[in-house]
Amino acid sequence: MTSTVLDDPLSPLQQEYEYWQRALAAQPPLTQRGLEAQARLIADAILQKAAQVKFVLPDQVTDVNQQTVAVPAGLREHVLGGFFDRLSGADIGIVLRQRLTELSQTPHASVTLAAGLLRHAVVLYMINGLLPAGHQVNYLAVEGEEIPSLPDLTLPLTGSALTAASDAIAEADPANAEQDEVIVPYVPAARRFYLPQWVAFDENGQLIVKSASEAEAHVGSMQKFLAVLHAAVGFAPYIVADDDYQHKRYGMLGQLVNQGRALARFQTRAMLAEIHSRAQAHDLNRGLSLSLPYFDDQTLNLSTLSFEVIPAGRVMFVPAFVARAAREQHAKVAQDTRLSRSTRKHLLAELSALAEAFASA
Repeated sequence: MTSTVLDDPLSPLQQEYEYWQRALAAQPPLTQRGLEAQARLIADAILQKAAQVKFVLPDQVTDVNQQTVAVPAGLREHVLGGFFDRLSGADIGIVLRQRLTELSQTPHASVTLAAGLLRHAVVLYMINGLLPAGHQVNYLAVEGEEIPSLPDLTLPLTGSALTAASDAIAEADPANAEQDEVIVPYVPAARRFYLPQWVAFDENGQLIVKSASEAEAHVGSMQKFLAVLHAAVGFAPYIVADDDYQHKRYGMLGQLVNQGRALARFQTRAMLAEIHSRAQAHDLNRGLSLSLPYFDDQTLNLSTLSFEVIPAGRVMFVPAFVARAAREQHAKVAQDTRLSRSTRKHLLAELSALAEAFASA
């Protein structure tokens, strides 16, 4: 059956987005620059969770009929985040959204238009002014998973979105047999992702940055990137209809899930090595509890599954105890509907690796 506009749940948001795009484009350059300046102040206040923010509406705006209308002077300046807001711990982003909603419902058409224009300018700045643009990527979803996160290896490698001399490497140039090497930014595994400067693990889960702490920092940067997109949607839900929003969300979500899981597996391998080392030193005979790292693709955070292997006391460490505890947790996690199916699959693989590492040790 052919879909209609009414059948498309995104259609109203698309219409709202396109309306504000046209409304912003209709403003004189000076008004647009003023809105952009106020948008930067507001966006920074939201993301930094400032205690207070002041913003000013333009003194005049142009309506859809190309008529310039004045904004009443008494409704132009606004200061949010007063004593009672700070006392209640109200989030400045919520307070700002509420104030703009109130202004959009005033009987003054010019104020309604100005408030909507400012809201639109804020989310455009969040997406285009604060977040770097990557290149086109295509991710594949593992069977049974909701989020595509595996780079399509059949596509040719592209240049990286951001380059730095310190990140350049030399590799063979298949297009020029006479030239032995060509200088390209980032390793091939990184260049298959949306923003290669934040890639810490290759397709085999091997660390390609200098340290684990650097890998954790890269994952943190990706989380902040998506947090900005989430804040933009919270401020103006219709922004999901923006092409740049969709490209950035798709590119970074797949990259974060991929690299977050790789970091969890890396940390698990480090934990296994530590257990083996402490076991050889007979340092595990007074109890053992584990916190197994995994990446939750619903919260987009690294989490841990904590469980007891050997109760506290003088009990001789036996590797089989770890394998048994891992299998017990495997059975519990398999039934845990609080986790998404793909997160459960990822965590079950972690538990299986733990069990296998000590099954015959």
